[in-house]
Amino acid sequence: MQRMAHEKTYVMLKPGVLQRRLVGEIIGRLEHKGLQVIGLKMMQIPEELARKHYAEHDGKPFFGDLIGYITSGPVVAMVVAGEDAISRVRLLAGATKVEQAQPGTIRGDFAAVTTKNIIHASDSPESAEREIGLFFGADQVVPWEDPNADWTV
Repeated sequence: MQRMAHEKTYVMLKPGVLQRRLVGEIIGRLEHKGLQVIGLKMMQIPEELARKHYAEHDGKPFFGDLIGYITSGPVVAMVVAGEDAISRVRLLAGATKVEQAQPGTIRGDFAAVTTKNIIHASDSPESAEREIGLFFGADQVVPWEDPNADWTV
């Protein structure tokens, strides 16, 4: 049997998740899928960091609203690890556009407005590495050995 790649990815629960008291529900979905939280913190993102994080969207019509939303309240920043973690998290998150997000996904079940999207998930190994580096120092990511790993992947 071919094993998938063990990966780390960056996940951010945006201000609406905290306001709606959904943090535990969403982290539970990630863990129930066999993913492992190896970095976790709540923070208020400064505008400069938000602009770096979303630099690829600079100049697009929604950029100002995106920066305004992400800096409007605290977020939960996470590093999540596991087999094929990047695609697993993105599958759990669902489509970015609310009208395309399927029921059963995080966005499909909880997001109401695309511009106030509730979760960010890295889209590639390169993005994950860059985003983890923006939000976490090396001493803030704590990989741990799961004795049940053979049963969850």
